[in-house]
Amino acid sequence: MRGAVDLVLFDLDGTLIDSAPDLAEAANELRRAHGLPPLPHEHLRPVAGSGARGMIGVAFGIGPGEDRYESLRIDFLDRYEARMLRLTQLFDAVLPMLDALESHGLRWGVVTNKAMRFAGPITVALGLHDRASVVIGGDSTPHLKPHPGPLHEAARRAGVSASRSVYIGDDRRDIAAGAAAGMATAAAAWGYLGAGESVGSWGADAILEHPDDLLHWLGVP
Repeated sequence: MRGAVDLVLFDLDGTLIDSAPDLAEAANELRRAHGLPPLPHEHLRPVAGSGARGMIGVAFGIGPGEDRYESLRIDFLDRYEARMLRLTQLFDAVLPMLDALESHGLRWGVVTNKAMRFAGPITVALGLHDRASVVIGGDSTPHLKPHPGPLHEAARRAGVSASRSVYIGDDRRDIAAGAAAGMATAAAAWGYLGAGESVGSWGADAILEHPDDLLHWLGVP
């Protein structure tokens, strides 16, 4: 892959950062506010990559379009914003992996469905923002993944062809978006992966068990 790639794009939650503890605690704060007991984090963690929709779905058993969903979503996001950097951290081995990419002349960026209201401060606080060639949030384009628009915009801003870019994510939507954008794709199997999903069924070009596996796949020594 090394000679065919100029830009490596990553999903954020569940791929570069472990934000599940703060997302889960925000959901539990909301449950307590409604007189409900907190849920174990392991019940909420698999859907952390789906943000408010996933958290509210597990915490309250309702989804978009149902009564109370929108008010719960707004309250959840406000609570999450107030605590989104308390427990969130980079996954182990992510920084050395990014160091290795940069040392071999490979640029990288972030494409997430997380609104820039959250993605901006988080990537700044964790030392990613200034190093990334591009950071695309869920409100940076008119579309969300699995639409390829955010990935096309990332490649455009970086001045790189989509065909010479790869996308790595921990959700089926990431792989679908990358494929639709004409990029090679890899599944980050260390991430959240969704509830009951088989990562092998996503159609990714590679399944990576550890961040270091990305270096091997790309041919970076």
